[in-house]
Amino acid sequence: MVRRAFVPFRLRPNFLVIGAQKSGTTSLQRYLAEHPAVLCATPKEVHYFDIAHHYAYGDGWYVSHFPFWNRARRVQRRLGTRPAVGEATPDYLLHPWAPKRVHAFDPRMKLIAVLRDPVERAYSQHQMQVRKYGETLSFEEALDREEVEFPIEFARMLEETTYTWPADRRRSYVARGSYAELLERWFRFFPREQLLVLTSEELWSDPAAAVREIESFLDIPAWLEATYPHQSTGRYEPMPSAARERLARVFEPHNRRLEEMLGRELAWTRPTVEAPALEPSLALVAPT
Repeated sequence: MVRRAFVPFRLRPNFLVIGAQKSGTTSLQRYLAEHPAVLCATPKEVHYFDIAHHYAYGDGWYVSHFPFWNRARRVQRRLGTRPAVGEATPDYLLHPWAPKRVHAFDPRMKLIAVLRDPVERAYSQHQMQVRKYGETLSFEEALDREEVEFPIEFARMLEETTYTWPADRRRSYVARGSYAELLERWFRFFPREQLLVLTSEELWSDPAAAVREIESFLDIPAWLEATYPHQSTGRYEPMPSAARERLARVFEPHNRRLEEMLGRELAWTRPTVEAPALEPSLALVAPT
């Protein structure tokens, strides 16, 4: 209640890091939070556009998580430019209603997506569930569960705008890596020039260059950080070869569509034989 009382004196965001989960968004948010021309929300992940009961609180609740206007004035005086203001919630990329909700909040919003090899991303997500949330299924068993469970839950999310699947963050290994379909949902509401797509490989191999690209995208002054440490990393056993080949087959058509969409080649896993078509039950349909 106290936070909301000061909403008129707070900044509204003009950019979002929308995903993908386990692709380096924690590191990226840290780099941006330390940039002198960027002001970020507290906490890192506000989850306004993807959690139904948060969205029901209204824009005032959301804006209450951002800094006060006086901080923007200090940036203006020091750097001669208005700051970029934003937050990073990687679940936004997956959620079917997030693009429409973000557009309703601000159709001029700039969006940043960091995409990782979907095979590696899926396994990293599973290992996080094992470490932090007590997942007992093996990786391949978890993939089997998703094939049955996700289409049902996703259909309910499409039908009921107030429904939030409690396990969507923990049981969506393949769905979160179907990047072409996910981005197409966002492009229904936002022009291509408002969405910057980076890869995890670019972010991790040359973070300074990735930040320079973001600076240009957000129209803020260049700034070079002393170091760019990786955040939220984990160590785990190698992925079973059978699971890797299985996912390579599943993601093959998605990766090809993504390369066509972005107009660039991606050095990601490709199977050695032709991949089967995506099952219709796993197609990600977007609300309009």
